[in-house]
Amino acid sequence: MNRVNQTTDFILLGFFPEIKHLVILISIIFLIYMVAVTGNALLILLIVGDSRLHTPMYFLLSQLSLVDLALISTVVPNTVTGFFSGRKNISQTGCGTQMFFILTLGISEFLLLTCMSYDRYVAICNPLRYSVIMSKTACIQMVIGSWLGGSITSLVHTIYVMHFSICGSREILHFFCEIMVLLKLTCEDISAYEKSVVVSSFLVVFIPLCLVLLSYAFIFHTIFHMNSPEGRNKALATCSSHLTVVTLYFGPAILIYMRPGSSQTPKLNQVLFLFDSIFTPMLNPIIYGLRNKDVLEAVRKILKNIFPTGKI
Repeated sequence: MNRVNQTTDFILLGFFPEIKHLVILISIIFLIYMVAVTGNALLILLIVGDSRLHTPMYFLLSQLSLVDLALISTVVPNTVTGFFSGRKNISQTGCGTQMFFILTLGISEFLLLTCMSYDRYVAICNPLRYSVIMSKTACIQMVIGSWLGGSITSLVHTIYVMHFSICGSREILHFFCEIMVLLKLTCEDISAYEKSVVVSSFLVVFIPLCLVLLSYAFIFHTIFHMNSPEGRNKALATCSSHLTVVTLYFGPAILIYMRPGSSQTPKLNQVLFLFDSIFTPMLNPIIYGLRNKDVLEAVRKILKNIFPTGKI
């Protein structure tokens, strides 16, 4: 096959182009985007504005919402605009930039969730030293480490992938520039690099998941030995929200990057990415908001200030 000029734009085919009445799906996704942006922005504002939420757990949660906000905003606006305008091409620079940000945000998400599990471990298993271990400095270091880990890993992969030569069609069967899809367009031997992707996924997905599970093994051991039913229920309620979010994020990522032959199932991968990068950022503030008494109390406080004569 003849090598195509590297300055030629890629063509993003978008969400399941073979589906009839695709406009309905796109409209639903845009509605989900608006809900996700509103929910995560409100959660961040609540945590920043209410002094009762100025704790390590909520500081890490605000960073998780910030990542969600950036992740869904990196994916959806470009996809929706491209669909309604009919302009599906994206430059090589634009494709690399999109890949870099999505990878950075995704990896940072995994690392932040791991830090949040450690926070819960210290709070439940070592409460007397909680304020010392989870100090403001320690929390900031965790956040910086998560962002740096995500950006450095993403930069390495992005630079490496974007230097592969592309042969034949530059159509990307996806709604954004994703590594595994781009690798299918190259005319070079990528077997060694595919192995490096699995190793990298092991480091940034599987190991953090193992650390999360280890933290919860200690947490549940401590919870089930508590004498107070009230304390036990409170601890379980706090952990259940985080465990739900962990399942929503880690599950699809493991199926995409650590499943043998995952690159051969592009439609399944699209569904998994749709769930991980669009649906989950919408669900995160709902899970933490509706199931968290502190957040609900902060909402009531704001509503009382807005409607002082009302009964809330």
